[in-house]
Amino acid sequence: MAPDSPGDSRRELVIGLVSISDRASEGVYQDQGIPELQRWLARALSSPFRVETRLIPDEQAQISAALIDLVDHAACDLVLTTGGTGPSRRDVTPEATLAVGTKVMPGFGEQMRQISLYFVPTAILSRQVAVVRETAARAALIINLPGQPKAIKETLEGLRGPDGALLVKGIFAAVPYCIDLIGGPYIETDPSVVNAFRPKSARKPG
Repeated sequence: MAPDSPGDSRRELVIGLVSISDRASEGVYQDQGIPELQRWLARALSSPFRVETRLIPDEQAQISAALIDLVDHAACDLVLTTGGTGPSRRDVTPEATLAVGTKVMPGFGEQMRQISLYFVPTAILSRQVAVVRETAARAALIINLPGQPKAIKETLEGLRGPDGALLVKGIFAAVPYCIDLIGGPYIETDPSVVNAFRPKSARKPG
């Protein structure tokens, strides 16, 4: 698909959701990342979509294998991970993500850290990355998100003032156009949650 051409609106969007946690994967406590992502996507997306979910421990080989499976076999257009992005020894999500990517998309991580710095100075310790994984058959965008539900919502949606006005754009505003550019389906959003940005040449009529 040529750059700046609208994506395919006939194809259903497939989103992979991966929660990475030793204790949640062992059943020590209930995972909160995937349910929060599902709730947010149900609010934000007005296009049809379905999800594929994975709950796995903080093991680099398992994380990379899950990402490859979601893109190459489950045909995901977008994969969102949550957890495992800090500086501790068991936090290996960024390394596992970079290992399967063919293009690094540094702007996503940069913006997530900027948003989180509004709340906590320790946001500089987060190491979220984003990549595009390309195969002969397809391409997908993979984004590491924070582990806490509140931070997931803030980084995806952005920051709003007391009057509800958007102060800082969240990262999801750029996701639909990125999916267009890598040949995925055309994603439409509810502008009251997140307003997807596209150049005029990439917008579909109506």
